[in-house]
Amino acid sequence: MFPSLFISHGSPMLALEPGASGPALARLANELPTPKAIVIISAHWESRDLRVSSGQNPETWHDFGGFPAALFAMQYPAPGAPQLAAEVAELLAADGLPATLDDRRPFDHGVWVPLSLMYPHANIPVVQVSLPSQAGPELQTRIGHALSSLREQGVLLIGSGSITHNLRELDWHAGPESVEPWALAFRDWMVDKLAANDEAALHDYRRQAPHAVRSHPSDEHLLPLYFARGAGGDFSIAHQGFTLGALGMDIYRFG
Repeated sequence: MFPSLFISHGSPMLALEPGASGPALARLANELPTPKAIVIISAHWESRDLRVSSGQNPETWHDFGGFPAALFAMQYPAPGAPQLAAEVAELLAADGLPATLDDRRPFDHGVWVPLSLMYPHANIPVVQVSLPSQAGPELQTRIGHALSSLREQGVLLIGSGSITHNLRELDWHAGPESVEPWALAFRDWMVDKLAANDEAALHDYRRQAPHAVRSHPSDEHLLPLYFARGAGGDFSIAHQGFTLGALGMDIYRFG
């Protein structure tokens, strides 16, 4: 059975400057059997309701600005999977979570940047599920539970976000050895609670975790973690690190 994964996707520049995360993602992909398909939740498809991408050939969306032309030239032409998208919607509906199929949704950078480092040939079908970010961690845990059976069918489930994400406090000149203490304290608290399987504390992280609001002024980049946890099994760490002083790049495995 496949694990589920939480990936901190960092800046879009990860696609061109993979640092330590790129090799970690490649190693992780090489350790796993080749998945039949990928179902992914990205921090960059926020929505009010649940939606599932169902297009046959989703476009690569460069949903950012101010980066080099080489980044805008990158394409990730992985196919969609309309039949799997319909199955995802059925599994969600069976758990009381109705979802709408969206055949026009492109791949945002929370999808194609990490997948370009894991599966550079772009030959594995990808379905994206939207993030109703105002509903909080509990909904993402529930969505993960609802889709967990896909792991038995050879489908890799991924939550793509960031373990810390405060863009206003990044140091664009910091080296990888430079880490803000508040960001480290938050990351370590999350790891402790994940290892202890303390769901109540994890769901209440904004009140209980140190520097929670500073680490996540809004929590859309942390919520995909709850999807991965809800979908998977035992917690383990595939990679840890920070870039730009406070941008957590951890990769976690569940199962």
